[in-house]
Amino acid sequence: MYIKKQIKGMTPYQPGKPIEEVKRELGLATVHKMASNENPYGAPQEAKQAIQAAAADPEIYPDGYAAELRQAVAEELNVGEKQLLFGAGSDEVILMLCRAMLGPDTNTVMAVPSFSQYKHNAVIEGAEIREIPAVHGEHQLEAMLEAIDENTRIIWVCNPNNPSGAYINEEAFVDFLDRVPENVLVVSDEAYIEYVTAKDYPDTLKLLKEYPNLLLLRTFSKAYGLASLRVGYGIGHEELIQSLDPVRPPFNVTAVAQRAATAALKDRSFIENCREQNKKELEKMTAFCEGQGLDYVPSQTNFLLIHTGVAGSIVFNEMLKKGIIIRSGEALGYPESIRVTIGTEEQNEAFRKTLSEVLEHQQAKL
Repeated sequence: MYIKKQIKGMTPYQPGKPIEEVKRELGLATVHKMASNENPYGAPQEAKQAIQAAAADPEIYPDGYAAELRQAVAEELNVGEKQLLFGAGSDEVILMLCRAMLGPDTNTVMAVPSFSQYKHNAVIEGAEIREIPAVHGEHQLEAMLEAIDENTRIIWVCNPNNPSGAYINEEAFVDFLDRVPENVLVVSDEAYIEYVTAKDYPDTLKLLKEYPNLLLLRTFSKAYGLASLRVGYGIGHEELIQSLDPVRPPFNVTAVAQRAATAALKDRSFIENCREQNKKELEKMTAFCEGQGLDYVPSQTNFLLIHTGVAGSIVFNEMLKKGIIIRSGEALGYPESIRVTIGTEEQNEAFRKTLSEVLEHQQAKL
């Protein structure tokens, strides 16, 4: 059997450990999952009700055009319905972009470390990967501009960046857009935009009107609490979106996901409350880090990248034994760091207590 040579040696995406698996393996009664940046407050109640209603007809294919959800998102964002491209999570939109635009004679530019799926899908398409090292978790836009040539097709800008939480302000982003060639697509991945509190974060919806080569990625997996349903979308100029739409698989967003996302979009108070709770708990987490003398990257997301000075795998395993699931920085490009989701007050208190114990124990071994 012939498989693309560039796939050989690739590894599938490694998600955080499931709660039930950890309970079973370690014999724990209570486990806090703080690894995958899920919303610890769940999903809006209307979305849960919509899920139950939609699940009553599993034998019917979903609306391939996602008309109801499309109209709701278009109205919420004040964009045209034909400016939207829906996917099974924004991950699938990334896959569609790579499939449509990249090939063996092209290249794509991205920061590193950043979201792994940009590179993953580009490699599958045989494109050259041009990675520009992030500094203190931040994109180096000047260096990314210098990496562009006549074969560049896509530049990926994760804003705020995953796994660091750092963001690019509007002045820097507009200056960047002004200097990117018009035939190169700039993808602004805004998976965590609902958590952003920075006043100078780019108003990218307005920027769409000035830059036809700009495409935004957003998702219902994070703040809206619908991670298990897999629904995300791209926003761009109508001509661009319509040229990409033939790549979209038929019926790719399930009926349950469409109905739940449509309902979730209506509950603005839920999102606002999640943002405020996240901000409050994030401030407690950063204060803890400062009190412990731990470096961290200031975050505009619902997670925090913390430099512990200890191998990420060691901290991960020791925390796991005590019922706290986090992400080791070793898999994310930060070998002596960990990434932790900002959870509920109870979860965060448990994390801080446990991390203090783990690091104290590691220090005693030196």
